[in-house]
Amino acid sequence: MELIQKAKLPKCYDDMATCIKAITKQGTKLSKEECHLLSVAYKNVVGDCRFACRVISSIKQRTDTSDKKLQLIKDYWQKVESELRSICTTALELLDKYLIANATSPETGVFYLKMKGGYFQYLAEVACGENQKQMTDNFQGAYQEAFDISKKEIQSTHPICLGLAVNFSVFYYEIHNHPELACTLAKMAFDEAIAELDTLNEHSYKDSTLIMQLLRDNLTLWTSDSEREECDAAEGAETKPMVSSFFPSINLFTHLHSLFHLDFL
Repeated sequence: MELIQKAKLPKCYDDMATCIKAITKQGTKLSKEECHLLSVAYKNVVGDCRFACRVISSIKQRTDTSDKKLQLIKDYWQKVESELRSICTTALELLDKYLIANATSPETGVFYLKMKGGYFQYLAEVACGENQKQMTDNFQGAYQEAFDISKKEIQSTHPICLGLAVNFSVFYYEIHNHPELACTLAKMAFDEAIAELDTLNEHSYKDSTLIMQLLRDNLTLWTSDSEREECDAAEGAETKPMVSSFFPSINLFTHLHSLFHLDFL
């Protein structure tokens, strides 16, 4: 009880993470409140590192290679990156060793798997090459497992089910460059929820309809993007020369930090 009270201290996220880690390692089932504290604590702790990484990366890109400060910037980047990796590794260990296998309901299992995917996402943001690909695959694997469970065992109007569909469809659109699959997934989730809209209870109505609106907004945006690209391709087919080069690659996970993360349970 003392640990949970410490974990609830307002905005003391480092202490909150330490306390909830100790509670989790006791091996007992986490209450709904403890699950929420776990998610909030680690998301905020790692969020500080992610923000620092983006700021440092921006400064590094604007700094001349001959500038003496560049090495200091690189050293600080490595320090922050190391801290981010440590936080993510700890969170993933808690999820794999204590939480996912012992989930007592489909909703809790999906909640934990969604968190697991999120921490692989954060690791992918600072990775490169094969390591980034591995983290991307791990992210996709966790989300696919969560999605399969939600399809079989959770009502399509449940906020966690809808939030999962938002994240997973954005992943396919932004990272896998698979707009057709992204639209199919988002439309299926939206249509299934619409069909069961009359079963929504008052408690989750606002949350569910908000996420359904996000799904519809994404579908509208993606469909218009696709139509515009097809139109541009048709107009430019006879006038634009073929090129063999490709645009310089960017970090695949530039967009993923804006994914819509909901922690409903």
